[in-house]
Amino acid sequence: MDGLTEIVILLAVAVFGAALARKIGFLSPIVLMILGLALSFLPGFPTFHLEPEFVLIGVLPPLLYVAALQTSVPAFRFNLRPILLLGIGLVVFTALAVGFVVHLILPQAPFAICVALGAVLAPPDAVSATAIARRIGLPRRVVTILEGESLINDATALVLLRVGSAAAVGGAVGTGEVAEQFLVAAGGGIAIGIAGAMVFGFLHKRIKDPLLDNALSLLTPWAVVLPSEAIHASGVVAVVVTGLALGHRMPTLMAAGSRLQMDAFWRLVRFLLEGLVFLLVGLQLRSVIDEISTPWGTVAAVTFAVIATLIVTRYVWVIPGAWLPRVSSRVRQRESTFTWRHPVIIGWAGMRGVVTLAAALALPSVGTGEGEALYPRDVFIFIAFAVIVFTLLVFGLTLPTFARRIGLEPEDPTKDFLAEAAVQQAATRAAKQRLEDNLEGAPESVVKRLRQQVVDRTNTAWERLGGDGRETPSAAYGRLRQEMIDAEREVFRTARDEGRIPEEVLNRAYRDLDLEESLLIRREED
Repeated sequence: MDGLTEIVILLAVAVFGAALARKIGFLSPIVLMILGLALSFLPGFPTFHLEPEFVLIGVLPPLLYVAALQTSVPAFRFNLRPILLLGIGLVVFTALAVGFVVHLILPQAPFAICVALGAVLAPPDAVSATAIARRIGLPRRVVTILEGESLINDATALVLLRVGSAAAVGGAVGTGEVAEQFLVAAGGGIAIGIAGAMVFGFLHKRIKDPLLDNALSLLTPWAVVLPSEAIHASGVVAVVVTGLALGHRMPTLMAAGSRLQMDAFWRLVRFLLEGLVFLLVGLQLRSVIDEISTPWGTVAAVTFAVIATLIVTRYVWVIPGAWLPRVSSRVRQRESTFTWRHPVIIGWAGMRGVVTLAAALALPSVGTGEGEALYPRDVFIFIAFAVIVFTLLVFGLTLPTFARRIGLEPEDPTKDFLAEAAVQQAATRAAKQRLEDNLEGAPESVVKRLRQQVVDRTNTAWERLGGDGRETPSAAYGRLRQEMIDAEREVFRTARDEGRIPEEVLNRAYRDLDLEESLLIRREED
């Protein structure tokens, strides 16, 4: 029961922290991490040890899977060059740069394990960066690049970590073996990811029960990760490939009920997992500090040097990587909306997260054979923790202000509204034509109602393009219909309380009214 009690305590604190973050207007990962930091020093509060496998196998796959499901494949493909430059090239460059700096300050630590530390620190965390990006309305292309980077950089970093750790413990790792490991990791992950997309796409296509669809969706990330890990392929790549493929085909794979339920289900899973892992990051502080045996002057020097290296290397890579391809007129024409502000803000969005800490905890404990440690593992873990705290607090808190200071304009919603209205008009014509083709035997009152419904939907789309501040017909409809729904609910609830209808009737009525109200809320949010 102790383990269950601890899980309940963590979830309760995570929910409280998320609610507090929304109340004060801060990003949840930052608040939860600070809350964890404070609780780690609270006398009597349980000590939680974060197992690397819990994050890398238990938490990371579903988070990556749901992120891939929601990623636009056309947008991902359009931005593939910058995504690969960041997700692969920048990770390798950062790992080597950090490895060189750490080995320079701590020459007793083998260069290979220093590069492994660089791999641990290289991949930014998508949860915090993209959450802020969406919240402050950064351009969609910037958000897509940050999301795409986060989908593949973990795979690159984990392969480098594996190679560096193997070399540090005495394994003969040459260029050929490194290339082979990358090939197996990437190729095997892609193959298993494609196979997973085919198998689960086939199953989703034939399942009509929303509960079964959701259960299958929950199993999917682990169903591709576990076989990938078994053959030493990249489970991260496998999950991302499966998620991208299924997400792109989701409109044709699932029924409406399954899609609606799955969206709500994954939002809850993501909310709980993200809250839990960032809280756990903060709770590790006490144990991380207690294990430090190296003089604090040395720890501070190497930590400061590593943080500075991470900041510099990201900009040294991002800015030339953004501008050099624009020497080509074809690239300039294709990326006509590009400005100097885009790489600057991408460089600033380099927050690290729980994967960094989990990978640091996975660093091997090795000695010289004479009772001495081969490298200061406690310092390496502290550096990872310090990088997470620094980047989340400094970059996470300042990213909105930084975006405003450099004059980065938010995405103009008018373009989306205009595109939606134009497509909605075409959809209305198609709906009317389908209605006319199937009129036989339908009552005239039903046909008239359906014709008016598609007209109203088109009018709603055009109303979003602007207005003079007065209440639009759609807004008035939503306000008045909400009052009517509330009145209907009250009548059904009173009838249930008086024994005139059973609970089952009340539940059916409430379900229909809830669905209609959710549509009204969606219109208000748009």
